[in-house]
Amino acid sequence: MSNQEVVVLSVGGVRFVTQASTLQQFPESRLARMLNNDGWEFKLVNGEFFVDRDGTLFSYIMDFLRTLQVSLPTDFSDYQRLQREAEFYGLYPLADLLSQEHLLKPRLEILEVRFSLQEMQAFFRIFGSCSTTVETLAEQITVFTGQQSGRSWNSPFPSQKPLVPLPLERPSHHDMVFQCGTDYSAGDQLVARYVSIKPDNRKLINGTNVLGLLLDTLLKDGFRLISTRTVSSEEKVECYSFERMKRPAGLTVTVNQTPGSSGVAQAKRSHVQKGK
Repeated sequence: MSNQEVVVLSVGGVRFVTQASTLQQFPESRLARMLNNDGWEFKLVNGEFFVDRDGTLFSYIMDFLRTLQVSLPTDFSDYQRLQREAEFYGLYPLADLLSQEHLLKPRLEILEVRFSLQEMQAFFRIFGSCSTTVETLAEQITVFTGQQSGRSWNSPFPSQKPLVPLPLERPSHHDMVFQCGTDYSAGDQLVARYVSIKPDNRKLINGTNVLGLLLDTLLKDGFRLISTRTVSSEEKVECYSFERMKRPAGLTVTVNQTPGSSGVAQAKRSHVQKGK
């Protein structure tokens, strides 16, 4: 059969249409041998290959054959059943990856935002259980500063001098610190700090507005607000706690066709970072 030829399968009553080359990714698998009429488990009925197996789980088998990656829904739980199906079809690299269930399961991610208002300034500290998320959020947040004589400060936005971006404070890989608002420095110079959070292009100086934009950004990124509390009533420190299920890094199989291997696929594992 030509590897470009269309193949129709009916698995447990669920119909799949694919190319022969997809089923031939692993030449020693039962699916590849099926195309050569080698396999009693498959029956050709009205031009469709019929197999009495789980059709829902076979959709993950097809996704793996098309992408050579294992990427499962966050609520997926049938790891052992899917591994058994992979073994039935002779897809042992997939079965091997599924046996590492702990690498495929999503994990709970916690993020905490601490917010404090002190006179004309607002202070933020963000803690995250996942350093990658904190790093990504730090790339979205920019603090700009500008100085001007306090006597000539007639506008909430410094017009005489351009704003200068400041790096965020990173006490560790799991947290960041920044502030906004106005304050007087030596020499009667009024120092202003503005905060911008991508993809929003505004430069905000009011701490309450920055907090609102930050919380909205986290909610849009899949986080769920689980609690709010006052950490210190004297210092007016508020704490907002978030959580979300973080999708794990996808597992991928690289197939190498080597001379003298009779077309047998050789597989190895590597990690590919997937989107959340």
